[in-house]
Parts: sequence; structure tokens; C-alpha cells
Amino acid sequence: MTQDQVTQDRAVAPREWTVFSPSCPSRESLARIANKWTAMIVILLHESPLRFSQLHDGVGGISKKVLVDTLRALERDGMVEHAREPDGHARYRLTALGRTLHEPLLALQAWAESYVEQVLEARQRYDTALDERILAGVPPYEP
Repeated sequence: MTQDQVTQDRAVAPREWTVFSPSCPSRESLARIANKWTAMIVILLHESPLRFSQLHDGVGGISKKVLVDTLRALERDGMVEHAREPDGHARYRLTALGRTLHEPLLALQAWAESYVEQVLEARQRYDTALDERILAGVPPYEP
């Protein structure tokens, strides 16, 4: 079989990816982009390339180790790249692939910020009901 035939066969029968299959690599991609640190990094980097310290300060609450690990994973997946500046500092920026995440992640950010009060109220109702069940001697969870 020639390379042209292999290429043609692949074009005719593309692989079906599904995050619902445990062995599908798209599941790992979903896990990566659904990570809160990834979302915040992508949103910050969309505006302009940033140094590590700027990302660390901008994200807030992320450890340096987790930031390093997240940036490496994003770079491995082709979403972020870094370049050394003449002074030796690295500057991180989104790739074309990484920029495709900006709109969906902005929508998630907007949802989280718009509905936070309703989520907090729901948590309070749930926790109160759970406490009442425990005080009444009822198992907290029933199938």
C-alpha cells in the first residue's frame, strides 16, 4: 500500500472520537481544558503573552509547581508555547489551537460569575437538608 493510498483511506474513514470512551484521547483533552487552572491561564494569555510571574500573580491561588505542570501540559498539547527573552525570562502565549479555547472558556467564566449566588444558595439548602437528616438519624444518602 502506498502512502497516497494510506492517506486516502484515512480521509475516507475518519476515526470517531468520543469523550465517553475511557480509552479515547479526547477524554484527556476534555479533562485538561475543564481544569480550573487551564481555564484561567487561557483567559489571561488571550490578552497578551505573559511571563511566568505575571501568570502566577494573575491567576491567584495557584502554586508555582501547579502552574509549571499546567503550562507544560498545555505546551505538550499544543495550546501554549513559550519563548526565552534576551534577559532569560520565558514569555508564554497561546498558539492558534489555544486561542480556539478562549470563547468557550469566557462563556464558562461568565456563567460562573453570573450564577454564583444561585449556586451558593443551592449549596446552603443542600447542606441544611443534609444536617437535618443527620440530626434525625436518617442516613445522609439513599440510592
